[in-house]
Amino acid sequence: MQIFEYNGSALVAMVGKNCFAIASDRRLGVQLQTIATDFQRISKIHDRLFLGLSGLATDAQTLYQRLVFRHKLYQLREERDMKPETFANLVSALLYEKRFGPYFCQPVIAGLGDEDKPFICTMDSIGAKELAKDFVVAGTASESLYGACESMFKEDMEPDELFETVSQALLSSVDRDCLSGWGGHVYVVTPTEVKERILKGRMD
Repeated sequence: MQIFEYNGSALVAMVGKNCFAIASDRRLGVQLQTIATDFQRISKIHDRLFLGLSGLATDAQTLYQRLVFRHKLYQLREERDMKPETFANLVSALLYEKRFGPYFCQPVIAGLGDEDKPFICTMDSIGAKELAKDFVVAGTASESLYGACESMFKEDMEPDELFETVSQALLSSVDRDCLSGWGGHVYVVTPTEVKERILKGRMD
């Protein structure tokens, strides 16, 4: 078992029409033993920017604290929130800095940029970015998430349809991965509001 699979995780971000959704599972495990069923993988950086961290849970929490610190310094200096593209560069630089002893995390970044254009991206543990126009996935359930998202994704979805699509993709994918699951956590972000929902899934 790889160190990335130690705690198990499933993360997906998907774009819609001037909105995006980011979703994760809620299981925290130690290999095949479940420790918690309400684990938070997605964090709010500001109202239009969210970060999901899959991989080793301890590294994810450390990395999140360091990123929040950097973002607060940026807010103090620039007197504005960071754009999603800028934040992705920050995460990438922070990970690459530690490339010889990396954080065992695969981040997923989703945000609304200029003119409410959705931005999503993921990267590996040393900060190599992968940008996408439709969806990005990460975690131990990523293979089945690719398949589910590929078949369900449509362009220019409205927020409600986007929520439905990302939820179905997540729930059907974690059922095919024994290291992630126990429900889901979905954020749908539009220029005017953030909707957070908890999904109930199979509890096994």
